[in-house]
Amino acid sequence: MQFSAKAEYACLSMLELAVRHDDPRPVRLADVADQHGIPQRFLVQILLQLKGAGLVASTRGASGGYQLARPPADITLFDILEVVDRSDDEVSKTNRPTNKKGDASSLSSALHGVWDRIVQSRQQILKQTTLAHLVEAGQGLQYVI
Repeated sequence: MQFSAKAEYACLSMLELAVRHDDPRPVRLADVADQHGIPQRFLVQILLQLKGAGLVASTRGASGGYQLARPPADITLFDILEVVDRSDDEVSKTNRPTNKKGDASSLSSALHGVWDRIVQSRQQILKQTTLAHLVEAGQGLQYVI
């Protein structure tokens, strides 16, 4: 149930783009990589996947880079993870232990009922958490003196 490095990098890069969403200039890949310690080669692959899914847009050229394709309030963590770290939930249901007749034991069924509820809760939280929420939480209180 842990998240992969790829998932974390994708979420961090999307958050970086969300922070700069109001700036009309695209965000350079190198800036995102340096800011969060993400290997550039890996980040290119991630951003290409996110672009293919319509979550980011890219601009070529010397002043090019990446921007969110939608407002931060319209992109959830679930949206991002569905692109870069497809869940093994479907696979886990087919790999459940069974007896010789192909039936799951009552104990196995009870245990997997808990696993299913955990997955559902996790998905609900991811679907409710937008980039806008996280940007707001990450900026915290800022005092002006």
